[in-house]
Amino acid sequence: MQTGKMRKDRATSGRHAGRHGSPTGSARRLTTELDVRAGVFRQPAMQTPVLVLNASYEPINICGARRALVLVLKGVARTEEEQGTMLHAARMQVGMPSVIRLLEYRRIPHQTRALSRKNILLRDRNMCQYCQVVLTAGELTLDHVIPRSRGGLSTWENLVACCHDCNRRKGNQMLHELTEMRLLKEPKPFSLHTSRHIMRMIGSADPSWRRYLYFESGEQAA
Repeated sequence: MQTGKMRKDRATSGRHAGRHGSPTGSARRLTTELDVRAGVFRQPAMQTPVLVLNASYEPINICGARRALVLVLKGVARTEEEQGTMLHAARMQVGMPSVIRLLEYRRIPHQTRALSRKNILLRDRNMCQYCQVVLTAGELTLDHVIPRSRGGLSTWENLVACCHDCNRRKGNQMLHELTEMRLLKEPKPFSLHTSRHIMRMIGSADPSWRRYLYFESGEQAA
């Protein structure tokens, strides 16, 4: 686990990279996406993300490997792609899924997701919204932008992913009372657009996901 100083140094170097001749623009976006993927995929094996397809092969969600295995074993879904590792049990062995498909079509309402810690971290892409360091879910907490002790509510607009160092540093202060802490972006509800963008970003470098995420034909994996 990174120390507070290491995380701070990493965040500072990221913010000032452009000043020292480091790649910018598309190269910087690629670096950010790889960092986000690293933060997501460093989870324990049973928590690694799995792409969920509707029966029509439309990507509709991301779930943990444990949940995906339950759906497959119950006959609710089938494995379309595997991660390449095996789960060994007393009487059977099962390939760890990377992509699963529901066997019955599910109508997905176009509405925001339920407010939860998992969805806040997904929305913020496992990135501290103050120092911009990408971490695993276990290394992150949630911060109330307007502290609860000062009337802040637990809403999409007031909750952000936050590393423990930034959470302690902010305490129960308002952002306008601090000189060195700023939000990366305004927090908003988790929308369908957000969900699809995250699926594309996480799957951008994974051939087993790319074929289901509607990339341009010239970019598709062999």
